[in-house]
Amino acid sequence: MNLIKLARERSAWVYLISQGTCNGCELECLACFAPRYDIERLGMKLVKSPRHADIVILTGCGTEKAREKARRVFEQVPEPKVAVAIGACAINGGIFKCKGPRIEAQVKVPGCPPSPDEIIEGLRKAVKCLKR
Repeated sequence: MNLIKLARERSAWVYLISQGTCNGCELECLACFAPRYDIERLGMKLVKSPRHADIVILTGCGTEKAREKARRVFEQVPEPKVAVAIGACAINGGIFKCKGPRIEAQVKVPGCPPSPDEIIEGLRKAVKCLKR
């Protein structure tokens, strides 16, 4: 059990959920995994399936249709999981002012869109949340 916990802390796998957005935050998130920032050197990997993820990145304001689909996908992520809200839209609706229940994020990275450096710092905070 201790080995599994150690592996999860050292190699967090990340899944990206877009809830309806302008794609500015997605581009910045994907830039984190590009060679210039190369977040994989910190042990984080972008995965294709939510069933393999430890950390979920949420972007976008969350339209009514997208919000329900995002919630279903988020429920597929195994415990322990950490949600990271990237951008003003994911945190409080941004300029679109979408209201309604959202997925509660443990880590929030403000900005419109935030820089890759800020996103990497937010993901490092999420890894610390996984340790607890």
